[in-house]
Amino acid sequence: MKKFNIRKVLDGLTAASSSSSSTNQPGTPKENDVVQETLQSEHFQLCKTVRHGFPYQPSSMAFDPVQKILAVGTQTGALRLFGRAGVECYCQHESGAAVIQLQFLINEGALVSALADDSIHLWNLRQKIPAILHSLKFNRERITYCHLPFQSKWLYIGTERGNIHIVNVESFTLSGYVIMWNKAIELSTKTHPGPVVHISDNPMDEGKLLIGFECGVVVMWDLKCKKADYRYNYDEAIHSAAWHHEGKQFVCSHSDGTLTTWNIRAPAKAAQIITPHGKQPKDGKKPEPCKPILKVEYKTTRAGDPFMVLSGGLSYDTVGRRACLTVMHGKSTAVLEMDYPIVDFLTLCETPYPSDFQEPYAVVVLLEKDLVVIDLGQIGYPIFENPYPLTIHESPVTCCEYFADCPAELIPALYSVGSRQKRQGYSKKEWPISGGNWGQGTQSYPEIIITGHADGSIKFWDASALMLQVLYKLKTAKVFERTRGKEEKPSTDIVEEDPFAIQTLSWCPESRMLCVAGVSAHVIVYRFSKQEITTEVVQLLEVRMQGEFSDGDSPDPGGEQTPTLPTPGASSSPQEGELPTQPSTGSNSSDGPRDNIPCLQVRSSPLKQSPGYQVELVIQLVWVSGEPPQPITSLAINSSYGLVVFGNSSGLAVVDYLQKTLLLNMGTSDLYSPSDPYQRQPRSPRKQRQPSGALSDSNDGANPSEDRCKSPTSVKYKSRRFSKTVANDFAKMSRKISSSHEQRPDQDAKDNSFTRSRSSSVTSIERESREAISSFHFCESFPRKNDSLVSPCLLVGTTQGSVMMVALSMPPGGDQRLQQPVGISSCGTMASLKGGIMTMALLDAAGALLPPSYEPWYDANASDEEKEKSRRRRPATPPSSQEGQDSQFAVLCSEKQAKVLAMPSQTRLYKHNITESSFVLRADVVQMAGSNCIACFCANGHIMTLSLPSLRPLLDMNYLPLTDMRIARTFCFSNLGQALYLTSSTEIQRITYSQETCDNLQEMLSELFTPVETPEAPNRGFFKGLFGGGAQSLDREDLFGETAAGKASRSLAQHIPGPGGMEGMKGAASGVVGDLARARIALDERGQKLGELDERTAAMMASADSFSKHAHDMMLKYKDKKWYQL
Repeated sequence: MKKFNIRKVLDGLTAASSSSSSTNQPGTPKENDVVQETLQSEHFQLCKTVRHGFPYQPSSMAFDPVQKILAVGTQTGALRLFGRAGVECYCQHESGAAVIQLQFLINEGALVSALADDSIHLWNLRQKIPAILHSLKFNRERITYCHLPFQSKWLYIGTERGNIHIVNVESFTLSGYVIMWNKAIELSTKTHPGPVVHISDNPMDEGKLLIGFECGVVVMWDLKCKKADYRYNYDEAIHSAAWHHEGKQFVCSHSDGTLTTWNIRAPAKAAQIITPHGKQPKDGKKPEPCKPILKVEYKTTRAGDPFMVLSGGLSYDTVGRRACLTVMHGKSTAVLEMDYPIVDFLTLCETPYPSDFQEPYAVVVLLEKDLVVIDLGQIGYPIFENPYPLTIHESPVTCCEYFADCPAELIPALYSVGSRQKRQGYSKKEWPISGGNWGQGTQSYPEIIITGHADGSIKFWDASALMLQVLYKLKTAKVFERTRGKEEKPSTDIVEEDPFAIQTLSWCPESRMLCVAGVSAHVIVYRFSKQEITTEVVQLLEVRMQGEFSDGDSPDPGGEQTPTLPTPGASSSPQEGELPTQPSTGSNSSDGPRDNIPCLQVRSSPLKQSPGYQVELVIQLVWVSGEPPQPITSLAINSSYGLVVFGNSSGLAVVDYLQKTLLLNMGTSDLYSPSDPYQRQPRSPRKQRQPSGALSDSNDGANPSEDRCKSPTSVKYKSRRFSKTVANDFAKMSRKISSSHEQRPDQDAKDNSFTRSRSSSVTSIERESREAISSFHFCESFPRKNDSLVSPCLLVGTTQGSVMMVALSMPPGGDQRLQQPVGISSCGTMASLKGGIMTMALLDAAGALLPPSYEPWYDANASDEEKEKSRRRRPATPPSSQEGQDSQFAVLCSEKQAKVLAMPSQTRLYKHNITESSFVLRADVVQMAGSNCIACFCANGHIMTLSLPSLRPLLDMNYLPLTDMRIARTFCFSNLGQALYLTSSTEIQRITYSQETCDNLQEMLSELFTPVETPEAPNRGFFKGLFGGGAQSLDREDLFGETAAGKASRSLAQHIPGPGGMEGMKGAASGVVGDLARARIALDERGQKLGELDERTAAMMASADSFSKHAHDMMLKYKDKKWYQL
């Protein structure tokens, strides 16, 4: 687990901080005397919890057949371990080098990883968070292949130079025993044989090692005699080799698509050469060469023919054909097509002993973007149903929302409708990767993650207890026609790719109402039902959103508008103050520019809707005078009021989804009421305003100024592909960072004075014309200053930092609600902050969160009796305000700062500048430890929390620098200290900012290692024991130990002790396996100490003999000499 340097902010220093100002205004009641804030810095800590999804860019794989654990390594140095459903683990090599090979110490709770930077590492899997025990870094040679025999402590390592080194996996030290390439091949080839591509020992004789060199030479090496017994030559390069379990035959796969089978005692010629996918010529010539067979596995069965499984080897004329896995069994050959290229595969067998019948039962196939397990025991080789959440990336994720502690009945309801969507035809057997145990976590509250995707689909996931399981999938594209004429497409599509992609969504868990907005400027309202219905005509509402004047400088990527001239008789947006109840229908002018035409065509045929989410209403923004509608930037739904509100850079629209009518269509600038102190300067007529080249300097880099001269039906939007929004977002971010000091520098100084720059310069108007709606919040509050009664309201936040209040006048319930119109009136600006508004919320006088009112869920398609049981319910209305006394707090958070206002006086109580040099990417008001706080994620990687209502900094940690726009688009906070983001295109990373969750994390995580007894070795039988022929064992210690082989060169590799230490191994070892392992280690240590004692004794005896000899020589030299001869 990655360690972080944490800077926790001491409580009580807020007032002294230069970046914060928490002051009471004169004459304002001291609300902080009433609100007792319970959250302290000690409640917060940041750590990663679990990673879900498919391993990004996988590179290698290994399987422990006794523990039944699968390990996957990636090109970024990540390690993912999988057991039974819900048992997952993620670890990371610090170097970030690609994992080229993995080897389990079978049933030992340990794993060896070999990396592309020529290092090998020993991982301890007996602890919940695996750690590295030892590392060995090779300095002079590059690692190409590793092999660890079953129940051996000696790891063979092949190198690019063709040499083989041997490592003791217990001490991670090199043996002095080395197999040099020139000794192995001697005079069999005239050139260097190339890297080692295969190493394995004979299943029946551990003293014989099979070594495959890339050039096509295979050597049978006698470990005891230190010489080659046999050499097998083939003209084509070798990719892999596999043994028959009896040890008399092996098979090699080659670069020309052939398989060669060799008898070990007949090296002169291959016993059999076949080309599985080659066309056999009639004249007896060699078949045409095929693509390389990258890997082959040879597995035997007691009762029938052996299995030969291979990847690659297709003929070259199958251009464009998908990757295939070939299963050869007896005379039948099955070619199984895969959706993605094959990275690796493993055949799962009943026994871990290579000398026994293998009895294969499944094949695990690791693809570039999927993991498939094939059942070899059933006819047709069906696949197993995958229990892991590996389909997050089935279509690219475009938005993400996280709901912790949601209603308990939601997950069963979604599961019941989602279970009907499951595919058929899976294997009926249990998932074979079944190791590990679930964690014993105390976290039991329901958690749901919703992901929106580029193909228009929405997935609901059960994320409770650190697991992830898909519940239900909704396809929003079903609402639209998929076939469109080619001549129509360029003129109506905003985006060329993924026109149904989800841009944002709003979900009410209590009422189960769902509202989604797509990139083609469409909004769909869904209602949850357990009944299947057929909708004859999909309800459609077309909205023409056109600001007072249009501009190419949209603050959000995805759309531009050029100035348009009003034309007499043209359909225009409803005027301010009007409450139209009829949708604008419009028509397509055949001789003029596209006008009043939606981007997508709604389905005209009847729509069969399965149980689950069913379409209630489709809202589409239409083209305006040849320009496409602006993308929707914010969205909110409220089931209690029956309203949907959405906004973009043109303004906002409020729709009554019960009456299917448009209530309000207003430009952003018109939300500022005439009596408002922030009133805008009247603008000059649009026709006098000429497009300026300077405008394109500050737009999102998608529309150069010369594009403005093109015809209205120009296809300039075709270049705006949805898949390229990342680049646009990066451009936007970089401009934000560079201009963060320049943007509105005087705002803070003028915070308390109701003045605003009224410069009539073009640049001032342009800056304000780019103002878009950035957030909404339905609430029950005081619409105007000093109101005494609460009523339904809508808070509107803009990208320029303004917060406006809109009052809603709701008709009585029942039938009157469907007949009388909803009244809406703008109440002007409440506050202004630096940076775009990110989130808004309301607290009561005690500091408790006031959630938006909602209607409890009822099935609209159920019988009338069941509908009557469900009554409209709203949270208790806050007490009405006494004259001169505030009873609510309004919490406002922007990209730069947070403020808390007293309501209804709208007086600022607290302010905190969150960041000066960066900006907030995501902010949420969340519940935590029985209280509330603001959680923020900044572009500079900091995660911060602020108390409510006083905005004291509680946590500030530099967690994650913004390296990928995917993180910015998908990061979201939830209640109870939970958060998540997409760390890659295929993986969700969940984190916690709760100290309690961090403390309990060990209990909540799953266990990878469980004590299991190793199966008994195969019986040799009476005759094999009498006459030989059974598996021959080898005392490798005698060969590879320091006594026999000496010490290896110190410069060859460097030993690096791991952070895990041996304590984890000793402490976690238990059961028969642990006892055996400990006994074996103790014996080894005792033998090693005895050996060292023998060596010291021998050295002392040799020294004594030498001294005696020298003394005797001296005596003889001087024995017969007189004293004067000395």
